[in-house]
Amino acid sequence: MSAHLGRRLRRGATSGAVVAAAVAALAASQAPETAAPPTDNAGGDRSIGAGDTTSPSGGGSATGDSPYYTDLPPLNTPNKPGAPTPNLPVTTGPAEAGIPASVFAAYQRAEQSIRSTDPGCKLPWQLLAGIGKVESGQARGGKVDADGTTLSPILGPVLNGVGFANISDTDGGAYDGDSTHDRAVGPMQFIPSTWAVWGQDANGDGKKDPNNIYDAAQAAGLYLCANNRDLALKADLDKAILSYNRSREYLNTVLSWFEYYQRGTHQVPDGTGVLPADRSDGGGQGNRPPTSPLVPSPTPPAPKPKPGGSEATPPPVTPKPPVKPPVTPPKKPTVPPAAKVTRLTTVATGELVTSTGSAFAKSPAAAALDASGSPVTGVAVRFEITGGTDARFTGGGTSATVTTGAAGIATAPALRAGEKTGSFTITATVVGRTLDGVRFTATVTERRADTLARVAGDPLTAATGAAYTQRVQVKATDKGVLAPGVLVTAEIVDSASGTGESADGPYFEDAAGAPLRTLVRTTDENGLISLPELFAGAKAGTYVLRLTSPGGGSTEIELTVTAAPTPTPTPDPTPSGGTSPSASPSASASASTSASPSPSA
Repeated sequence: MSAHLGRRLRRGATSGAVVAAAVAALAASQAPETAAPPTDNAGGDRSIGAGDTTSPSGGGSATGDSPYYTDLPPLNTPNKPGAPTPNLPVTTGPAEAGIPASVFAAYQRAEQSIRSTDPGCKLPWQLLAGIGKVESGQARGGKVDADGTTLSPILGPVLNGVGFANISDTDGGAYDGDSTHDRAVGPMQFIPSTWAVWGQDANGDGKKDPNNIYDAAQAAGLYLCANNRDLALKADLDKAILSYNRSREYLNTVLSWFEYYQRGTHQVPDGTGVLPADRSDGGGQGNRPPTSPLVPSPTPPAPKPKPGGSEATPPPVTPKPPVKPPVTPPKKPTVPPAAKVTRLTTVATGELVTSTGSAFAKSPAAAALDASGSPVTGVAVRFEITGGTDARFTGGGTSATVTTGAAGIATAPALRAGEKTGSFTITATVVGRTLDGVRFTATVTERRADTLARVAGDPLTAATGAAYTQRVQVKATDKGVLAPGVLVTAEIVDSASGTGESADGPYFEDAAGAPLRTLVRTTDENGLISLPELFAGAKAGTYVLRLTSPGGGSTEIELTVTAAPTPTPTPDPTPSGGTSPSASPSASASASTSASPSPSA
């Protein structure tokens, strides 16, 4: 489609009576039978080369940057920009210079209204007419009701990434009837997310309707004037058009119609705008032979003379006068709050620091200011968390949008730290604008406790080689409040002045039963830790169990190891000088005999 359109645009139409019967393809569209265009610039050239073309809505264009096509045929230009001035078409009848009355009135009303509020923009209504021609063929030739609303919605294709931009639904299908993806809407082809920022109620019916030509024309004018553009300057004019659809072909086509309408135009009745008989891309309507959109329709043959020698003279045809739109004073445009903002600034919130799993005491806040430094109310400000963190806003999200209040200040929802320590960034930006955002730095530290204390218990004493009969339990608090989730380090040292763990004092046991004299535990939901069984070791003495935590909390518990008592020896059961009860009779007799005096003595 892009290549085909490019060939058409290069051919142009600069000679003769330019009667280019064209209806624009809505900018957010492409014929379904054509090949998908390059997704980096869906509308045409890959290199625009016209300076900064960032749209005021941010992240895209008003139309979604899609190539030409909707239910209407592709557009042929009346002349190439800068080409010699052709002969203008006649000023009556269905010629290209004719603009339907309600559409014509909407463009002029938008120009008058915006020039009264933003004279520096110098918006010409012919620019709106050029874009309206390209986007919808002047609302399908002016098929609008008495209020200026199109008789049926004008929709671009589904922006689902298949040949077009991929834009997920932003309006719940309210404007485009699609709750999955967005579609460009109305005679000026706004995508719903852009309309949400720039939509207007120019006809005073209490609704901002993208299908109403008065509302849409005024919104388009404000959009084109954004970022302090002066449309009398060629560079700003190009930027404005490219912000609508970032395509070189689109720019050239709109400029062609803009210059054409500047050379002269007139009103025609609503519904009688020029529409081509067939699509110029080969997908004609019905079985009618194709008609070149650049060649006027042939003049009907003159009626044959009646027999008798006299010609029948057809009655004169009196053209119907143009339908005049209702005359109502132009309504002052409602400039979107976001369009008034020139800068976003931080509001002092103090240091954003908390511990893991805890809520931050304060939230980031930003102020939206206009060029005079005054606050702007009703501006949507988006806060987004970035960086390697698991901190979240209330509700569990990493982003939140807040509207500024009377003081122009937007404050982010409550922020809560996760379990990861470190720093992260919160960025605030104005929704629908490309202004520089402001950044806040937040820090998550370990949970802290400023006090550790042993839960009541007796002195800890055990003999060498034995186990202590009591378990140690410690409570952690921070500023007098129980401190759950705090890491507490327990270390056994030789004395209160010791700086390293003891080599042979009391110990815990690891999973394999080996001595362990340093361990780390986390306090439970009540701020408590209970240490495992403690053994005395083999060396008597006085030792210290030292406990510390982040935040300065610490305590020391004395461990006493006494020497085990020496075993008492077993006494000899035989009486002194007596006879052992176990001595045999013969032995006694023998002893008695030997002890008696010999008879010879």
